[in-house]
Amino acid sequence: MFYYLFEYINKIFNPPGFDVFRFLTFRSALAAITALLISFLLGPKIIDRLKKKQVDQPIREEGPKTHKKKDGTPTMGGLIILFSVIIPVVLWADMKSIFILLVLFVTIILGTVGFLDDYLKVVKKLPKGLIARYKLLGQVFVGLVVGVAVYFLPEFSQYNSQTTLPFFKNLNWDFGILFIPWVVFIITATSNAVNLTDGLDGLAIGITIIVMIALAVITYVTGNVIYSDYLNIIYLPGSGELTVFIAALIGAGLGFLWFNFYPAQVFMGDTGSLAIGGAFGTMMILVKKDLLIPILGGIYFAETISVIIQRLYFKYTKKKYGEGRRIFKMAPIHHHFEQIGWDEPKIVIRFYIITIILAIISVASFKIR
Repeated sequence: MFYYLFEYINKIFNPPGFDVFRFLTFRSALAAITALLISFLLGPKIIDRLKKKQVDQPIREEGPKTHKKKDGTPTMGGLIILFSVIIPVVLWADMKSIFILLVLFVTIILGTVGFLDDYLKVVKKLPKGLIARYKLLGQVFVGLVVGVAVYFLPEFSQYNSQTTLPFFKNLNWDFGILFIPWVVFIITATSNAVNLTDGLDGLAIGITIIVMIALAVITYVTGNVIYSDYLNIIYLPGSGELTVFIAALIGAGLGFLWFNFYPAQVFMGDTGSLAIGGAFGTMMILVKKDLLIPILGGIYFAETISVIIQRLYFKYTKKKYGEGRRIFKMAPIHHHFEQIGWDEPKIVIRFYIITIILAIISVASFKIR
């Protein structure tokens, strides 16, 4: 909105200094600041509203005993993130950009799916929330829309079904027609991965902020003809606009972390985690860096793998020995570290450190090839 307003003013009146609103870096900074301010303004109001409505996160009986003290903490705080991301993007991004439209679509739809899940769990008191197949249906739907759009729209025609192989120079992988189911898998996997990571105060959103800082660098250079040529990576005209969305998410994330760090005043719930995970997967697909997800999103990946390993091993040992056995004391893996005596803030900070290292490796992969 403001993007077009200032562009119009600059075109008609050409006032000194208004050229700055054309620059991606400046609009990204404004998006981050706007998102941070909105989260600070809306955060307390939304938290108070959730408390009054008694929208409390149910604490699992089989969960860590230390989590009992969190009983009564409101959930659905992902609403703070959604409002703080969507509004700045509408204000400062080029809303004609297919990159922005796709990532906003995924964020809104998966945010809605997560909201329904949280609402059914905490308001309607249905223990399982939204039936799993309906949640999966929403994830598959957005995956199909993104996959079909990237595969068939002319904006992506040059590299529609290709992706970059990390650490290899001038080498791309072409999925062909399998690209669409691949996109469905990626978006479903990343949205669920962030959801699994959201189990400790400040964990998921802090990791997301670090990941997004690295992704902002990736999207910016991918959309810049000079930098992409210098780094010898796929140049995607217009993809740099995603930097505005990412900056808004970073600002919103910092604002939410203010309320979510230990001891948390609010949890993001599925409302936030599904939307963030879906947006992350979508942007990695759009800039052709989806094979970098296990590195950049290494903690998300580890959390998901720990759950898969735990379930498979439990089923295998139950079938073989008559009783299920576990590799981890509890999954996802952050609960395993809780069970062996690590304090919650220590786990969160150490996971942040690991994510910073992985983010550096991810960005460095553009030169180390």
